[in-house]
Amino acid sequence: METAFAKINLALHVRARRPDGYHAIETLFAFAEDGDRLTAEDGNGVRLSVSGRFAAGLDAGPANLVHRAASELRAAFAVADGVALQLDKRLPVAAGLGGGSADAAAALRLLARRWRIAPDAPEIGAIARRLGADVSACLASTPAHGSERGDRLAPVALPGLSGQPLLLVNPGVPLATAPVFAGWDGVDRGPLTAPATLAALGAARNDLTAPATALVPAIAPLLAWLGAQPGVVLARMSGSGASCFALFADAAGRDAAATAVAGRFPGCWCLATRLR
Repeated sequence: METAFAKINLALHVRARRPDGYHAIETLFAFAEDGDRLTAEDGNGVRLSVSGRFAAGLDAGPANLVHRAASELRAAFAVADGVALQLDKRLPVAAGLGGGSADAAAALRLLARRWRIAPDAPEIGAIARRLGADVSACLASTPAHGSERGDRLAPVALPGLSGQPLLLVNPGVPLATAPVFAGWDGVDRGPLTAPATLAALGAARNDLTAPATALVPAIAPLLAWLGAQPGVVLARMSGSGASCFALFADAAGRDAAATAVAGRFPGCWCLATRLR
């Protein structure tokens, strides 16, 4: 079994539109201890089935990133064995939490072990880059500074980050990435300076918050409420949204906020966890 750790962007600065259709960004990746779950059994070729709370409507065929990751890894190393993969979809879809990228990265990790492939084999990194801009960061699932498309990575050592109580909340509205980036106003508001402390993250930002909120207005009151909770260290939208997160000074504050979410925002999905 492999966990597809939920990704959050502690900050996300959009710097420019690139000629290839992507955007040049600077971001700080971090990962929760929880996420989707992926298991593997013997099979013929590559097969994928999807279950779980958020499985509805997901394609389990060759276009799925998990299926693609498995197929490309199998071909790259001429693996004769087939595999039947089962994805337990526990995180909301199109939510700014890594989603398919985290699932694909989990497939690469799981199958590299199963097929006795060195986890640092360059072919694995190349597959990750082909599959999507976030897959490389999700492959390591450790704090990192991402630049260019988000796939040029440098490790980040931020004291106190690991184990930080984390609350994830999604308003229940899927939000595709492309329309959010398309709504960015094109203004470069400056680089992302590496913070020396967790508290210094407050000076950073997520430049996609405004265009995401224009598409899903529920983000604004959710963010405001999270930021006002006792013990909050940082509250921000993750990625292109609509999920928001709050880091807390202690688990008691996180758990109190998690309990209050259901009454304050009925219909929201909520997960109380910690950073890896």
